[in-house]
Amino acid sequence: MYLNPCSRIFLYCALSLLALAVRAAELPEGFVYLGTVAPSIRQDIRYYSSDNFMGQRVEGYENPVCILTTAAAGALNRVQNELRPFGLGLKIFDAYRPQRAVDDFVAWAGDLSRQEMKSRYYPDVRKEDLLQRGYIAARSGHTRGSTVDVTIISLDGAREQLDMGTPWDFFSPLSWPASAAVTPGQRAHRLLLRTLMTTHGFIPLQEEWWHFTLKGEQFPNTYFDFPVR
Repeated sequence: MYLNPCSRIFLYCALSLLALAVRAAELPEGFVYLGTVAPSIRQDIRYYSSDNFMGQRVEGYENPVCILTTAAAGALNRVQNELRPFGLGLKIFDAYRPQRAVDDFVAWAGDLSRQEMKSRYYPDVRKEDLLQRGYIAARSGHTRGSTVDVTIISLDGAREQLDMGTPWDFFSPLSWPASAAVTPGQRAHRLLLRTLMTTHGFIPLQEEWWHFTLKGEQFPNTYFDFPVR
């Protein structure tokens, strides 16, 4: 059957929406795909790729998509709406994280032979100290569904990230939001992100400039383990 270009585009969009609806129906009640709430927020889900401190795709990440509780997704959309008039927006590195991924982190931390990403993600910390110093833990707020790792980008064609002084997931005191070891401009960018996120109900983490948890999260005592797909 021949379909003209317009019909093909319509069919593709319809099938994409249907696939998204099917996947959304598989989520636990109270969770949504961020793309259905705030499609303009960029998603760069690093644990689906090899560009993370483990150097490989993390267990439980079957698709590079951002899943969050409905309340957290709505709050992020409000932050995005504040940034957009200034040509800025949000980029997400991680959101909901299944417990099996956290277990994968812990298992990796115990294998001292695997250190290929050390120079990029933890150059000043011995791998055997990552658990003791709290950079990796057996429980994560991400697994409750209302925690997000986020930064600010420009919305022009380059979509460049604002300079925050360190990369995401950089295991170092330099990543603390209050670190005086980064430049004034970098501290200002961190303050902008922190101010917007806290204004819209998120609580920052003092050790990571990118990490925020929604105040009054929907599932404060539940650590979920459904895959990101």
